[in-house]
Amino acid sequence: MSEYRKILEKQRRFFATGKTRNLEYRRAQLTKLLGVVIEKHEDIEKSLYADLKKSEFEAFATEVSAIIDEIRCAVDNLESWLEPIAKDSPPVFGQAESTVYYEPYGTVLILNTWNYPFVLCFKPLVGALAAGNCCIVKPSEVAPNTSRTIADIINTAFSEEYCVAIEGDVAQTTELLKERFDFIIYTGSTNVGRIVAQAAAIHLTPTVLELGGKSPCIVDKSADMERSAAPICWGKFINSGQTCTSPDHVWVHKDVKDELISALINKIKQFYGDDIKNNPDFGRIVGKKHFARLKALLDEGNIVFGGETDESQNYISPTIIDGITLENKIMQEEVFGPVLPVLTFERLEDVVETLQKREKPLALYLFTTDKSSEELIINNLSFGGGCINATLMHMLNTNLPFGGVGNSGYGFYMGRWSVEMFSHKKSILKRALTDEPSPLFPPYEDHVKMLKQIYLGE
Repeated sequence: MSEYRKILEKQRRFFATGKTRNLEYRRAQLTKLLGVVIEKHEDIEKSLYADLKKSEFEAFATEVSAIIDEIRCAVDNLESWLEPIAKDSPPVFGQAESTVYYEPYGTVLILNTWNYPFVLCFKPLVGALAAGNCCIVKPSEVAPNTSRTIADIINTAFSEEYCVAIEGDVAQTTELLKERFDFIIYTGSTNVGRIVAQAAAIHLTPTVLELGGKSPCIVDKSADMERSAAPICWGKFINSGQTCTSPDHVWVHKDVKDELISALINKIKQFYGDDIKNNPDFGRIVGKKHFARLKALLDEGNIVFGGETDESQNYISPTIIDGITLENKIMQEEVFGPVLPVLTFERLEDVVETLQKREKPLALYLFTTDKSSEELIINNLSFGGGCINATLMHMLNTNLPFGGVGNSGYGFYMGRWSVEMFSHKKSILKRALTDEPSPLFPPYEDHVKMLKQIYLGE
């Protein structure tokens, strides 16, 4: 028996004791995790700086505080989230009560990514534990410092039989995927997502895949260019563009393209100053492989701002590229870096038609003051989630479900939606044992008229 199977069997035995079904036990474990996160918040911030050069503000605001909010929200609302739901029963069933119960799946595997390694690990983990599951967490080896800190936090807070973090590389992930879990959630690239889905299919294991894609940002003619520039730049260049929901590219009406580009350039300078490379608020690309891929994307179009690189630091400056078409290489893959391609349009309907033919993105952003533009985009395009006149904020709201659709993934989590996702909804119909004749039992001859009267009005 492999080491991982031994851990999994240990978790199955612990889950079978029923201890994790107790709400007070779940609250106590989440509270313990909260204490460890608060105690080790400086370790989290240092790890993020070591791997991604994340500023103290970005590290705390987008990762640490988000985890704290998620845990407190779950602890405060767990009982109401898990309250059984009474449903109506068809009259043909006679005296019956129908109820939906939330039931934990059992053992959950969480495969984490590297770009927001803490928040994208702990948000689903909090949901899985709140739902009553046992968990095995595999942090991403691409960010080794954060991987060690994640493992330290989880293995400090919990016993192995309940929740454990396992470090390693692709080989460890491959071995874990050979085991039979009750639920798997993976956050990362679409290509790896397919591998995870194939491995899960062998055991018919339900999965959540949080992937990515080319999330468009559309700026129509009615938008306020100056006010639009700040949220676009923030959403694009936070974490050096390494955000799954960042604006991948901009579609802007041709009549206001120059005005928007000018506003974006001014906002970048306002955010990061003239010496961006030495500004502590702007981070770095995670590794050499990703740096080389992004640098190659700078060869097409016209760089109207930025374009500076430093391989020794994995540094790529905030960059805006004009003169881009759908045929350019940068439009064939997710950018996932601080490089913003700009495309133009004349009719918003043409953008809709173009995007309908492409893979469904994880996010979409629209900047407009025209209600009809909002309705056109929301009613005619499929995407995971998005914002009007903002970026990223939809995924920071724990009251909204976060997830993809189609090629950008499936399933959702966040706040109560996490508990929904990591719980099996078990339906129970309780019927009174009476002498009342049922139209469902034979002989059927006398029941036909009654059923047709109920359902057809005959």
